[in-house]
Amino acid sequence: MLRLLHLVTKLVALFISGLAVLSAVSLLVLSAAPAAARAEPSPERQAELRNLLVQDCGSCHGLTLAGGLGPPIRAEDLEIKPVDYLAYTILNGRPGTAMPPWRPFLSDAEAVWLAQVLKAPAD
Repeated sequence: MLRLLHLVTKLVALFISGLAVLSAVSLLVLSAAPAAARAEPSPERQAELRNLLVQDCGSCHGLTLAGGLGPPIRAEDLEIKPVDYLAYTILNGRPGTAMPPWRPFLSDAEAVWLAQVLKAPAD
């Protein structure tokens, strides 16, 4: 039984380290996106994205983004999270949670812009 527990522990550790490597590679790929892909959205699209943030993100994270079904996503809550990490989460969601991938609806640049908006202190 002890050997089985040891084997399971090693497999879990290997799985977690594999996920860490995959996450790091994904963040590197996103951060290495061409400058054109990271360009700021037009003012019209920014207005649409702000509406998406309040209506769609707010439906889970709370209308004030202070938390609800999803965790709080205010600037003070995201202070230590890198922009590229947040953009990756926005685009790809969080498997095993209610956080859906928004990649079908957002470009890489739009996800980065949203992450920057989320990290900016409230006016």
